[in-house]
Amino acid sequence: MFEKWISASTGQLFMVLVSSVVVYAAILLYTRLAGLRSFSKMSAADFAMTIAVGSLFGATVSAPSPTLFVGLFSLLCLFAAQWALASLRRKSDRFSKLVDNQPLLLMVDGEIIQQNLEQANMTESDLFGKLREANALNFDQVKAVVFETTGDVSVLHNADDNIKLEPRFFEGVIGADRLFP
Repeated sequence: MFEKWISASTGQLFMVLVSSVVVYAAILLYTRLAGLRSFSKMSAADFAMTIAVGSLFGATVSAPSPTLFVGLFSLLCLFAAQWALASLRRKSDRFSKLVDNQPLLLMVDGEIIQQNLEQANMTESDLFGKLREANALNFDQVKAVVFETTGDVSVLHNADDNIKLEPRFFEGVIGADRLFP
């Protein structure tokens, strides 16, 4: 029984090698055709795409099921769906609002917006970690903190009070009215 867990035949190893090369080449080709957006992390759909491709890649190259052809076809379907979704999002604001999360303002001028922090399901400790990561030294430097649609946190900080934020950068951000009353 132990031998089944640690052994592999030469034929199995050869098929893993062939599958790896073929699937990897297909992913490169599909990415080239569909665009680099396929692996971006600009939306939840983009993130899901990245996870799904990795999962299919691993499953297809490491086991006889799914077959190589089914794995390649599955990947093709994912890339086609990602391309179609990105095209629809680009062409229709209504569709984009339907499938995308909206960014959320978490801090403004050093003040934490507790209601939005709760809506993002974040703690102050999470926020402070992101502030440290962004090299913010104190609350006075923090102009704005935005919880992005991808789950990333953008920290806009500067010690110069004369620097103003660009309103267009905050279009569609929930709570941006606090920045530009």
